Amino acid sequence: MSVVVAGAGPTGLTLAIELARRGVPVRVLDRAQTLFPGSRGKGLQPRTLEVFDDLGVIGAVLAAGEPFPPMRLYRGAEVVWTKPIYELLGLPELAATPAVPYPFTWLIPQWRTDQILAARFVELGGVIEFGTEVTGFAQDDDGVTVQTDHGPVRADYLVGADGGRSTVRKVSGVEFLGGALTEERIIVGDVRASGLDGRCCHLLTRDGDQATRFSLWNLAGTEHFQLVVTMAPGADPPALTLGGMQELLEQRSGRRDVELSDLRWISEYRVNLLMAQRFRMGRVLLAGDAAHVHSPAGGQGVNTGVQDAYNLGWKLAAVLAGAPDELLDSYAAERMPVAANVLQLSGALHRQGFAATGPAPSAIHQLDISYRGGPLAGEVRGPGVLQSGDRAPDGLLPDGRRLFDVFRGPHWTLLEFGRAAVDFGVPRVRLSPGPDYDVPAGSYVLVRPDGHIAAITDQPEAIREQLRRFDPVRAGSPS
Repeated sequence: MSVVVAGAGPTGLTLAIELARRGVPVRVLDRAQTLFPGSRGKGLQPRTLEVFDDLGVIGAVLAAGEPFPPMRLYRGAEVVWTKPIYELLGLPELAATPAVPYPFTWLIPQWRTDQILAARFVELGGVIEFGTEVTGFAQDDDGVTVQTDHGPVRADYLVGADGGRSTVRKVSGVEFLGGALTEERIIVGDVRASGLDGRCCHLLTRDGDQATRFSLWNLAGTEHFQLVVTMAPGADPPALTLGGMQELLEQRSGRRDVELSDLRWISEYRVNLLMAQRFRMGRVLLAGDAAHVHSPAGGQGVNTGVQDAYNLGWKLAAVLAGAPDELLDSYAAERMPVAANVLQLSGALHRQGFAATGPAPSAIHQLDISYRGGPLAGEVRGPGVLQSGDRAPDGLLPDGRRLFDVFRGPHWTLLEFGRAAVDFGVPRVRLSPGPDYDVPAGSYVLVRPDGHIAAITDQPEAIREQLRRFDPVRAGSPS
């Protein structure tokens, strides 16, 4: 029983960790010779930090990053204003609560996130096979033969996490529908810069017009900045070189005191809103940018891919252990609506820019993502706000632990709200109803391995049935 993952970015590595910690043999293949060297997806949202807590990497992620710095607009060398990013996007400033331990967006360059995830995968016994390109595949009733430039690889399942130009998606024949959000092009790169004070997103302009800004973001734990430049339709493209970027900076800001050096990585792209019309084709599945591509506005890209992998990993492992095949169908049923909403949200934020023309939805934090009404949303008893399919909130326990300490790991968890203790073969905690768990006294709340609620019920048999179907290894019977 094995899985091949095409792509060693945040999506592929999250999936690989999820599988490896469940004892599933997984081969991660990547055509590059090393991990991605750039800062591209630099913002981790609160829900992604919760996922990384579960995967055992939150300490390394927090140590290597910092809260998002404020935005600072310049007119030449004059500072026009300095504002926190949440204010510019029309979002409330969140504070940590027992239910939400990581309320902030965390700034960390993607290359560092990749390093941390890769190290965790290796710690679990995994190996990333660099310089190995997936060129095609053929599937049958028993598995998938993955064609690579080093020969065929046989596996039970293949997951394409190989980016927006995904070979796995193209070979599958699945349509990637949508189009360009605008005719603008965006240049992103990593560079050193002298002449700027303070840790900010420095918005350099000549006359205060943000439409022609040259942005330089401080990157945590490094002397590099991420440069971001938007090129208007029809504008002459600059050379993607250190000299080309220095010339563009001086042209847009009128400043010669800011000097660029050590260009580590640079890329130019057009913002597209694209989504695969299927996320599952038998034994082949798509995740991350291979399944959906959208604007970087709002910092949703890496985060949505991580959530795809987090949703898919436990389901793949359960099916390989004997759960019904229909469990894999729930991956697309749950994640496709989320991807569609992210495309809409990121497109709206891209058009809004930093003008704060209207409040951005709280969905930017990804804490509100729910699978209500989905195929795995089980029984709900009671009129509370919390429903089956929702994210299970964190909370403080009398013994000093957090609920996330109990959830952490590849298992299901049972919360008992005044019910007699029943052993279903999974970890369980006794609680009292409260603001974050507004469930009727006498309820059970069954929490899935990915931290979403599977059922709220007062019927032990409903819990037993969920576990019997979807957790064939750990499900027991009541004692």
